[in-house]
Amino acid sequence: MMHLDNKYLQLLAKEYPNIDSVASEMVNLSAIRSLPKGTEYFFSDLHGEYEAFLHMLKSASGIIKKKIDQVLGKTVSSEEREKLANLIYYPDKEVKRLADDNRITDEWKRLTIYRLILVCEAVSAKYTRSRVRKCVSADLVYILDELLNVTDDVNKDFYYDEIINAIIDTEIAEKFVISLCRLIQSLAIDKLHIIGDIFDRGPRADIIMDELMLMHDVDIQWGNHDISWIGAASGNYALIANVIRISMRYNNFDVLEDGYGLNLRALAVFAGEAYKEDECRLYYPNTLDDNIYDPVDIKLVAKMHKAITVIQLKLEGQLMEKYPEWEMQSRCLFGRVDFENGTLQLDGREYVLTDHYFPTVDKNNPLALSEGERELMTILANSFSHSEKLHEHIRFLLAKGSMYRVCNGNLLFHGCIPMDAKGELQSVAIGGAYYSGKTLLDKLDEIVNRAYFFRENPAEKEYASDFLWYLWCGPKSPLFGKDKMCFFESYYLENKSLRKERYNSYYTFSESVEVCDRILGMFGIDEDNGHIINGHVPVKIKNGESPVKAGGKLFVIDGGISKAYQKATGIAGYTLIYDSHSLSLAEHKPFISGKSEHTPKIRLVEKLESRANILDTDVGKDILEKIEDLRQLLHAYRAGTMKERR
Repeated sequence: MMHLDNKYLQLLAKEYPNIDSVASEMVNLSAIRSLPKGTEYFFSDLHGEYEAFLHMLKSASGIIKKKIDQVLGKTVSSEEREKLANLIYYPDKEVKRLADDNRITDEWKRLTIYRLILVCEAVSAKYTRSRVRKCVSADLVYILDELLNVTDDVNKDFYYDEIINAIIDTEIAEKFVISLCRLIQSLAIDKLHIIGDIFDRGPRADIIMDELMLMHDVDIQWGNHDISWIGAASGNYALIANVIRISMRYNNFDVLEDGYGLNLRALAVFAGEAYKEDECRLYYPNTLDDNIYDPVDIKLVAKMHKAITVIQLKLEGQLMEKYPEWEMQSRCLFGRVDFENGTLQLDGREYVLTDHYFPTVDKNNPLALSEGERELMTILANSFSHSEKLHEHIRFLLAKGSMYRVCNGNLLFHGCIPMDAKGELQSVAIGGAYYSGKTLLDKLDEIVNRAYFFRENPAEKEYASDFLWYLWCGPKSPLFGKDKMCFFESYYLENKSLRKERYNSYYTFSESVEVCDRILGMFGIDEDNGHIINGHVPVKIKNGESPVKAGGKLFVIDGGISKAYQKATGIAGYTLIYDSHSLSLAEHKPFISGKSEHTPKIRLVEKLESRANILDTDVGKDILEKIEDLRQLLHAYRAGTMKERR
């Protein structure tokens, strides 16, 4: 152990070569621990709604507007404050618009820079000067540092005027305004948590992923839709079909073709030929969004939608038969259809299918792909395999993501901890062993990474890849959280009562304080101060449901950012905001592109007993460990067991 300690100290000494450098860093780190904790933002179920989500990021879910009102509310009109907020959110666009309208005068520059400096001071107050400098371009860092750290109150206005006049005279004012706006955006969000389901339904999940990759501190708790895309990128045919089918259903060609460069021509050709005699009216997409870059004829989309739906049902049926331990054979409804009569026997009753035309189905072996379907899936799998952008995003999703995360005393996961009707943990069979609770989530984390990265054993990789499909829709999947996915019923059976999906018992029991405490304890979290933060289940606020449950122990923050849910929820998503004083919920309005006012309603849900500092956070604990390491190095220098370098 002494040998290992010495090697570590030698490595540390390369960064801090003498007593002065060690002492200086210890003082710096101690000062950082005494600062207020940064603001954490929690989002869930983004579902490709990139415009709404990007606005939430740029506006810090209304907190930037709140800061503007606090700083300028007594001296600047409401209209002018709204204009300033819009400038901060979209600086490049707004500066160009104002320039085109010849509205950028010297007076506008002077007044705008002054106001932005005041807002920036308020937003940056909890950060060290070095942290602020890192967010500023090198050519402007000195000017901003001077403006943000004026200590002479007597001459402050004169000092501001001189610097701002110099900025205007040197013709860098517009560039400076844009930099200030970006700095305010960057400082408003210290840590970003995404509680799952970035993908599907909305138009451009790829744009959301691009934005997340620019964030300085972000983590992701996978949702079942994210897992579906990871599985597709890992080569699982059923999940490749699923990803494409959902995109067909919501008319989202842009994310596939423009976002990820996936070639759907083979699907279009196959569908046009196989279903040329079929109008495919049942498969017309939900057009919540129009395709901008790749508009497709709606009748062809319907044929493509049907083709990939039939393929997916076959592939899923094959998986159900392949893994009897998943106990899903009863869900293989496509394999039980009487294709001669177009009927299905289900629970002792006969149902007539809404669609009778299945030219690619072998009635004697309905789950077998036709030769054309096999060739098509090979082409589609190759396209997924060769998409560099897709794999860049999936690797980021795996690097920053996990089944759950414990952060600053809170437990974050997307769906549920599977429970049975008695409130006991459900066990899931994986590779001949059984897992439940925290050990289940830990094992699944391993499987997800193995499905994508593992190369040594093809059989193990295939099993892991297939298991991702179970995570997508399996009855004990903590990401799906329902007894069944009524995929077949929603397409082919008119009786809506057959489409009922029952939520896992977790969603009932987790509203109990005692159950939440038990779950928090399972993950080593302080039961008195910890919270569980989930997404996945849309909270229907218009029906009187609340995102705050179990006496404030549990937050369910899926409020319907996705347009597909907004009629049911009554709002357009939540942001949970955890700053140094409190926990608050922002309730968002539906985002309408071009509309300037989108400020959410922010309500306090929990006030902290005392202000939280960095020393109270996970980062504070890490800093304390580093201080102790530096203390050992300092002792080594002073004892002469480690030589200083000057």
